[in-house]
Amino acid sequence: MTTDSDIREEKRQARKKAMRLLERMDRTEKGLREKLTQSGFSAEAAEDAVACMKEYGYINDQRYAENYIFSRIHEKSRQRIFQELYQKGVARETAEKSWETVFSLEQPDERELLRSTVEKKYMSGSELDEKQMRRLYGYLVRRGFRWEDISSVMEELEIRVSAENNDNKKYRKT
Repeated sequence: MTTDSDIREEKRQARKKAMRLLERMDRTEKGLREKLTQSGFSAEAAEDAVACMKEYGYINDQRYAENYIFSRIHEKSRQRIFQELYQKGVARETAEKSWETVFSLEQPDERELLRSTVEKKYMSGSELDEKQMRRLYGYLVRRGFRWEDISSVMEELEIRVSAENNDNKKYRKT
């Protein structure tokens, strides 16, 4: 049977553990809560520790999201960043508000990011077979780029499906 002193001690230990976890890296509320419960603390003790850290300003999902976006805004698409933030437990409104804040300072060009991502894989003017083209589109879509943007950047870079490969497929011997 657990006594009040046992509960108080567990909460104290959970707070200490939370402080140690936050020393190493910033976390979301959800991330800290999960880490504490994985460490064997009860849900009550973990919640108490999260509330304490939040009260002192040691965790703040808004700040976390802004830092996260700021460090990735020139590498990943908006959609991909949002998806990662949702997985980390950041609320949609918080992520959107953070995006607006960072966007007003950084103003990334997603089409330029898309263009550089494509150019890392293929030179401008490349002719790809259908399989390569499908793979490239799939790769870019999984990174959160919109289909319309991909098509337009591919057109700008003059990357297209090879006519030779299309002819071979039509007249392939069986």
